Amino acid sequence: MVDYGEFMHIPDGYLGPNTYIVFWIIMIPIWYYAGKKLSTELRSRQVPLLALAAAFSFVIMMFNVPIPGGSTGHAVGGAIIGIVLGPWAAVIAISVALVLQALMFGDGGITAIAANCFNMAVVMPFVAYYSYKFISADSEITSKRRVIAAGIAGYLSLTLAAALTAFEFGIQPIINQSPDGVPLYMPYSLSWTLPIMLLEHAFGFSIIEAVITALIFAYIQRADASILYEEKSVKKMERTKEAAPA
Repeated sequence: MVDYGEFMHIPDGYLGPNTYIVFWIIMIPIWYYAGKKLSTELRSRQVPLLALAAAFSFVIMMFNVPIPGGSTGHAVGGAIIGIVLGPWAAVIAISVALVLQALMFGDGGITAIAANCFNMAVVMPFVAYYSYKFISADSEITSKRRVIAAGIAGYLSLTLAAALTAFEFGIQPIINQSPDGVPLYMPYSLSWTLPIMLLEHAFGFSIIEAVITALIFAYIQRADASILYEEKSVKKMERTKEAAPA
């Protein structure tokens, strides 16, 4: 049985060079831009939050939950990090966690680091942040609607990341074959990878991600809502308007 749940961390040997090299080309400028964004957006008191976010993502991804059929899966924490610190900060925090996991524990392949970072450190926080913004709309920061929005954002972000991972797996037999038609890397097609990844995430791990995201958001909402990325952005816009000449 192929361990699709754990394959949110794509291992070496399952993506061909024509796939993982493309992801390296995509991710290098994203990492560079994210670093530049942090240098202008992150205040000194928020640096510990970034380190804490990376540690949180690292730890939560290490808790693999077994499911029937021999597979395992886990939450990522990408949604709550994207909502609290902003999607660009989440790119750095989750990427650091994924790189350390690959180098220290072999959890995800070295060649597949960029693909894993794209799926979990880019897709997840950006989908979560903008889903949260859309659903919460102009509601009060202390409203229950914000908590629900955060939970839905967590669910959608992990489900979409899982679907993207399944797609990357499923196209390998099509684009990487030997002359006699034998798959060179991932042997299973989209008709197999998509249902398995989507079912176990949509009815399992994405729900866990949603619950974790909603609970942590609710706690931050009560403890100190001012640290939320959206709140900082609104205050920055207000200060800019006040400073603008009449």
